Formats: sequence, C-alpha cells, structure tokens
Amino acid sequence: MATTSQPPRGKTTCKKIFWAVFPHACFILSLVIYAFLGALMFSHIEGTREVSVNEEYRTFLQNLTFLARKLSDNVTENDKMFKDDIRELFNTADPVWFINPEDRWNFFGSLFFCCTVFTTVGYGNTYPVTRIGKYLCMLYALFGIPLMFLVLTDMGDILATVLSKSYNEFRKLQSKILASKLCSGFTCSKRNELKSRAQSKIVINEPLTIMELLRSQSGMRQGPVKYRNVELFEMLIAREKENTQPARNKSMERWSSCPELAREKTVSRVIENFDKIGKELEKLDVPIVLMVLVIFVYISCAAAILPNWEKNMDFQEAFYFCFITLTTIGFGDTKLEHPKFFLFFSLYIMIGMEIVFIAFKLGQDRLIILYKKVISFCAEKNMPSKKIYPK
Repeated sequence: MATTSQPPRGKTTCKKIFWAVFPHACFILSLVIYAFLGALMFSHIEGTREVSVNEEYRTFLQNLTFLARKLSDNVTENDKMFKDDIRELFNTADPVWFINPEDRWNFFGSLFFCCTVFTTVGYGNTYPVTRIGKYLCMLYALFGIPLMFLVLTDMGDILATVLSKSYNEFRKLQSKILASKLCSGFTCSKRNELKSRAQSKIVINEPLTIMELLRSQSGMRQGPVKYRNVELFEMLIAREKENTQPARNKSMERWSSCPELAREKTVSRVIENFDKIGKELEKLDVPIVLMVLVIFVYISCAAAILPNWEKNMDFQEAFYFCFITLTTIGFGDTKLEHPKFFLFFSLYIMIGMEIVFIAFKLGQDRLIILYKKVISFCAEKNMPSKKIYPK
C-alpha cells in the first residue's frame, strides 16, 4: 500500500489559522477597498467641479455691502440691529460659497466623507453639490451600508466571544475565591470525606461478554419477555462487531486516497464560517451595566486624546462628539478642523460602533423580556377566576 507524505504540523496549523481568519479579513479588506475607491471617485467628481457665481450669492453680497454701509453711518444706534441683521443674513448663506472644492474634496476629505456615508453618521458639513455626485452618493450608500453592517456583525461575533469568555472567567475566579474563603476547618474536611465516600460507591459497569450475556439471558427466560434464539444471536453478533471493529478514520482515508476531497472539507469549513456570522452575538449574555461601563471607558479614552489636535474641543465637548459619532446620530453641530487626523481613528470608530451595537442588542433583549413579563402579568390579572359551585 502506497503511503503519501503528509505536510508538516506547522504548515497545517498555519493553514488552519489562515482559513479561520480569512472570512474576517475578507470583510474588512472589502470595506477598506470600497472606501478608497469611493474617495477617488468623489475627489475626482466634486473636487474638479467649476465654481459658478449664482444669483443667490450675488444677492448675499449686495445685502452684506448694504449692511456694512449702514453700520458705518451710525455705529451707536444700529449696533444691536446690525448684529441681528448680520446673523440673519449669514444664516441664509450656503457654506459652499466660501469653500474651495479642491481643498475640501481632496483624497483625505473624500475618504472622510465616504466613512460618514457607509457608517450612517452624516455630519452634514461635507456633502455632494453636483447632480452626478448626489446620484453616486445614493448608489454608494446603497452598497456600502450593508457591507458596513456585515463587518459590524462579523466583528460583533469576535467581541462577543471575547466579552463572554472574559466574563465567564471572571465569574469562575470569583466563585473560586468565595469557595476558598468558605472552605476552612471542618467544612473542608467534611466535604472531602463525603467526596471520598461517594467515589468509593461508584461502580464502573464494563460491557458484558457473550458468555455473561447468555448466562443472564437464561435467568430472564422465566420473565414475561422471551427472546428467540435467532434474534438473540443476531444481537450478540452485532454487539461483538461493534466492540471488536476498530474505529476508522475517514479523514485519513480521504487524505491518503484522494487529497482533493480533504481540500473540499477545508473549503466547506470556510463556508461554514460564513454561515455562522452573527451566531455568537445572539448567544451573548452579559450584564447591561457592564456594557455601559465599557462604553463609558471607551469614549473617555478618545475624549482625552481628541483635544490634542482639535484645539476647539475640551474633554466634555470631545466626549459628546464621540458619543454622537459612535451612535451614528451625527448632528453636525460639532465640526472637526482636522478630519484627516480623525481618519486614523477609523478603527476606533468601527470598534466603538460595534460595542454600542452590542449594548443596544443587549438592551433590546432585556426590553423584550420585560415586555413579556408585563404582558403575562397583565394577562394573569385579567383572566377570570374560576368559581367553585357547591355540589
């Protein structure tokens, strides 16, 4: 029989790790490529557009000139009126008039815009102006948002596994510490004595041989159930085959006979990894208070770092901005002066959105449980009580 040389154990381990990581890396890489392609597309469309002076811009300049001349005539009387008029005038102004498209829609600015689109944040300070840019923005969001949610779900499984394992290990450690404190003196000795007694009473029943089964069967003939000889020997032969036949390693047979079949098994495992996306997130069960604490610490770390390059923000303003970003609300009231630096925080945004998503999922499950309890309680209260009539 010809023997096939098997690959070294280190190579097989590397292959297993590669195929285990492949689905997760595939999703993240697809999102990165999608963001870069979108940045190139929008920087070319919106950055090279021609700036045209329209009628609204001319009217704005005329009103501004009129207010300036009016203020220069009498400064003291019209001071408060000028402030109100100038505020009302600038509220009607379009920010696009004062922005150079090449500066706003460079590669980093377009990449920042793409991240705000498929993460559904949408600050509102950067938006397409041209008609083709608006159409492409809708098409880009149509495919980018599902891809982003797929990445979030996939990363959610990883974070859910890490959180659940960490929480379970913490509970085990806590129970061990409590048990070590409680187990002292006579309590521990009594428990060990009871354990040894219980172990001494355990009897291991080994499978019967043919002769032992025949002897026991002769005693059972007096009972109500009788076996025929043919049925009895068929059962004995089947049982003997089960005990004596060695277990066959099907994977080794497939590998030695046809290596392509083993490759198909690896591919099927990778496909199973794709099918299992979102399963770990459904099984996550940790306290909601713990998730809120994790979110608070996570946002506080970014709020302490962000004011280093955003000088118009303090800790409270940065905390508010990070919360609005991670919850995908994106009012746009707090603007970034250096969005390209915040792009290096893109991994932080994705992980933070995932943590918030897990917290929302846990809160949703708790709300469903609460509603079920309330509805069942109300149903029990409204059920008519059974009246017992005398016989």
